[in-house]
Amino acid sequence: MGFLFHFFIPCLLLFLVYAGWRSVVRVQERRAAWASGLTAQGRVVRAWVTTRIVNNVPRYTHWHEYDFTTVDDRAVRFSESGGPRDRAEGERVLVHYTRENPERATAGEPTPGRDSAVLTYVLIILGAGFLVTLWAGVTYW
Repeated sequence: MGFLFHFFIPCLLLFLVYAGWRSVVRVQERRAAWASGLTAQGRVVRAWVTTRIVNNVPRYTHWHEYDFTTVDDRAVRFSESGGPRDRAEGERVLVHYTRENPERATAGEPTPGRDSAVLTYVLIILGAGFLVTLWAGVTYW
């Protein structure tokens, strides 16, 4: 039983740190795309919904796959979650991207305040999970 705690608690702590880091990186990528001023007319290639059941409550995530052409005629395709539900395949959208990483584009409307609020909430939840897990690990050891 001790092996499980010695193995899973550090793994859980690493996962929580990684999840927080990825959240910060994605918000920075979106902000950079909005701030770059580069936009292109994109097209929705595919739209789908994933479902997770949490406490017998379905949670739906809307996904979209987009393609667009950059100013230097480079074709780019990327996927993004959380888009509008009514966005359908073939629909034209405005895509924001950076010259350095056009595959990290976003088709979302610029909402830096909302992104900051959501990031703060996510980091608080992950931080609380980290502290509880760390406390459990230290108490057990």
